[in-house]
Amino acid sequence: MRHVLLRFQIPRCMQNAFVLLSRRAFSTAITKKMTVETATFAAGCFWGVEKVFKKHFPGIQTKVGYIGGTKENPTYREVCGKDTGHAEAIEIQYDPSAYNYEGLVDLFYRMHDPTTLNRQGGDVGSQYRSAIFYHNEEQHKIAHDVTERVRSKFGRRGVSTTFEKAGTFWDAEDYHQDYLEKNPHGYECPTHFVRNWDQIESLYSNA
Repeated sequence: MRHVLLRFQIPRCMQNAFVLLSRRAFSTAITKKMTVETATFAAGCFWGVEKVFKKHFPGIQTKVGYIGGTKENPTYREVCGKDTGHAEAIEIQYDPSAYNYEGLVDLFYRMHDPTTLNRQGGDVGSQYRSAIFYHNEEQHKIAHDVTERVRSKFGRRGVSTTFEKAGTFWDAEDYHQDYLEKNPHGYECPTHFVRNWDQIESLYSNA
């Protein structure tokens, strides 16, 4: 018995449609499978904070903005006026299968000076405060536990970092986003660099 192989030519327009549908299905599957979590930190001028986190956690999504204040949709000028109560902050979207929240908090403490109240370097004001804005009770507990574990490493100065429940995050103006990528020689707060824990303990042991 002879078998006859029939060949059908799919029109090019239908081929393109099949490819497009396949890509959409794949994208949807990836989106549904991957969990994305949010972390929010304030550690002084948000330009340098964003640069450090993106360098040490490749693949995260970040944006800088204002949080923790009373005025809706504040501007940079208003926040700098110190009347709105907001902090300059970074909001991070990350894959928890790649990075964990404890690691983010650990870097937060190692990349700025958490001992100075409402100040980072020469930048002074409550908008430059050291703060962890937690999004749920699990984050609150992790932030507390990490803080208690590292507190003694900062010597007699202690830690001024506050824990604040995350409210509305207001995006900063476009020119602030990825500022130091666009302006490599732009201003960076001198406290924004990564130390290891031995360096921190040595630095603050006699402070």
